[in-house]
Amino acid sequence: MPLPDYQGGSLVNLMTSLALGLDGEAYGHAPLRLLPPEEVRGHRNVMLLVIDGLGHDLLLRHAQAATLNAHLRGRITSVFPSTTAAAVTTLLTGVSPAEHAMTGWHMYLRELGSVLAVLPGRPRYGGCGYGKAGIDPRRLYGHVPFSTRHRTRCTLVSPSRIAYSDYNQSLLGRAQLRCFESLDELFAQATRSLRDGNGRQYLHAYWPEFDHLSHAHGAESAQALAHLEEIDRALTAFLHAIDDTDTLLLVTADHGMTDAPDRIELEHHPELADMLVLPLCGEPRAAWCHLRAGREAAFERYVTDVFGDRVDLYRSESLIEQGWFGDAPPHAQLTSRIGDYALLPRDGRMIVDRLPHEDALDIVGCHGGLSAAEMYVPLIVAKIGG
Repeated sequence: MPLPDYQGGSLVNLMTSLALGLDGEAYGHAPLRLLPPEEVRGHRNVMLLVIDGLGHDLLLRHAQAATLNAHLRGRITSVFPSTTAAAVTTLLTGVSPAEHAMTGWHMYLRELGSVLAVLPGRPRYGGCGYGKAGIDPRRLYGHVPFSTRHRTRCTLVSPSRIAYSDYNQSLLGRAQLRCFESLDELFAQATRSLRDGNGRQYLHAYWPEFDHLSHAHGAESAQALAHLEEIDRALTAFLHAIDDTDTLLLVTADHGMTDAPDRIELEHHPELADMLVLPLCGEPRAAWCHLRAGREAAFERYVTDVFGDRVDLYRSESLIEQGWFGDAPPHAQLTSRIGDYALLPRDGRMIVDRLPHEDALDIVGCHGGLSAAEMYVPLIVAKIGG
């Protein structure tokens, strides 16, 4: 199981290289070994394109993504857990999960006494998001946007359906926002930004569809791979469209994907469910367990005896001590958000529970764990002349 390489090989180190190359500060993390800050400084424009769910090893196996592979510099690690809530927050703040304390799609917030789907800000039992509930995610989480950590002009190119979400807005900072409805429109918006003639610029763009297709059909399904080819064709055209803009284009992902056909359903383990004081939090590949007082020994016995080698069991606090979330001093709420134990199903497996009003989780591909497929993401570097 590859752990995140926070010493110079992870997404947080990529953001440090970008911060330093954009005339900002390192704020405690080493630059990325594969991208020296001096290389970033040498370009008028810098663009980071994040393709949600695109793993490094998957990309290597599919030569039809010719342009992506032609510019592939190497692989880096995601963060832990290897999931959008944690990794995208790192990409939009420049700090590790230890510091921002976003630990999965579902997260227990002691401050609110509730389990939330943290990106839309909805309580798991249903209801409205942050704004309609009167909650400001800026005050709740205290995140400092990456756009405020350096002095270069910023643009954020975001899908229209999430661009104005409360969480997205909380991480916008001083960046200008551009929205799109399609892959072609993403690249059209980026082209307009890179050609606007208003001085040096950092542009962050996010594309979610590969992740959606991988969840629905599988990471190497016909649907996901056809879309990978579509991305590659659109990227090829984009490189021609910006061929004289002096742009350093970086492409990476927040995490990779793995298929998990073997599902452990908590409803089939009522004795285990009765030991929990909250629903499972985190992800199906990295579940946080908040236990009733005094159930620790029984919980460990049950997981060991019943799940055996299908699931790895860890005390949650030990993961902080071992640096899984990063090597910076941890956020004050990190411990409460990861509960007492972590359950990490091994390859090909996930663990899920279901509230009374919820339908069964209908996904094939998933992420959050420490397999190579989930943890390694590509670093693609293309230098466009000026």
